Amino acid sequence: MRLCVFDLDHTLVHTPLDLAAMALDMRALLEQRCGPLPARPTRYRVGELIAWCQTHAPGTEPPLWEIALDHERQAMAIATLQAGAREAIEGARAAGFTTAVWTNNAREVTGVALERFGLKPVLDLVVTRDEMRALKPDPDGWRVIAEHFGPHRDAVVVGDSWVDGVAAQAAGVPFVAYRAKDADLEHWKISPVARLDDLAALPDWLRRRGG
Repeated sequence: MRLCVFDLDHTLVHTPLDLAAMALDMRALLEQRCGPLPARPTRYRVGELIAWCQTHAPGTEPPLWEIALDHERQAMAIATLQAGAREAIEGARAAGFTTAVWTNNAREVTGVALERFGLKPVLDLVVTRDEMRALKPDPDGWRVIAEHFGPHRDAVVVGDSWVDGVAAQAAGVPFVAYRAKDADLEHWKISPVARLDDLAALPDWLRRRGG
């Protein structure tokens, strides 16, 4: 099987989702209920806050996810389809690839976006945080994908962020960077097999790679 897996936010759809603001709101609630978190030089990310909560205050996890879902709903309400997204998915399928989405978003907002933009019929699988044990950059979402499709002969992950790249590399899958920041890729030691500025160019790259 040949498999092409896409990230959602800022890859297939463009949204104003601010993960830093989401993390700040989640941290504020967590500290309100549990006291100050350990000091550190860098900000806490969403996945780190959830992991801390699961270890130290599991009862606080549901309201943290409600904060995340509220941010996602607001952002997805004004989301737009990324230029070249449909061409990328349909072109990948025409090149012989099964297609999937792997996103940290909730299934609720993911489903709304895919339905609105008519992408659901051209995707063979959608993996959201509701199916995963841990968010990207943890590679657990790939476990879900692998269990669904079974062994694959060739696969790539397409995403815009270092988070997608780290997850792909941890899963042992080549990463195609779409408008990813060079500084982030370098910092996280990510070596993409391709860098694209235009999603519509993906199918041609897939065909040339296969050839």
